[in-house]
Amino acid sequence: MARAVVNVPATVKRGEIIEVKTLVQHAMETGFRRTQLGEVIPRDIIRQFVCTYNGAEVFRAELHPAISANPLLTFSTIATESGTIVATWTGDKGFAVTQSVRITVV
Repeated sequence: MARAVVNVPATVKRGEIIEVKTLVQHAMETGFRRTQLGEVIPRDIIRQFVCTYNGAEVFRAELHPAISANPLLTFSTIATESGTIVATWTGDKGFAVTQSVRITVV
């Protein structure tokens, strides 16, 4: 299982812009490299990232072979109410990781 991290402030004020940082552990093989014997190394990348805040989608990214290993994604959203931020990464070969974190809005 890959390691995934979602970092947000634990407590924020209503209406405040919050920065969400996400990181997932994945080697991201492009499918363009070859072994020493000349055989193509099969593609194995994260293809999609989706983040929701209390069930509403706040960020989505379609990823391609040019993305580095262990991709770090950072984006902003507005704190509207206390709840859960859920990040989901999906990719080739059945790769799927979900990480969630609670946020308190005062």
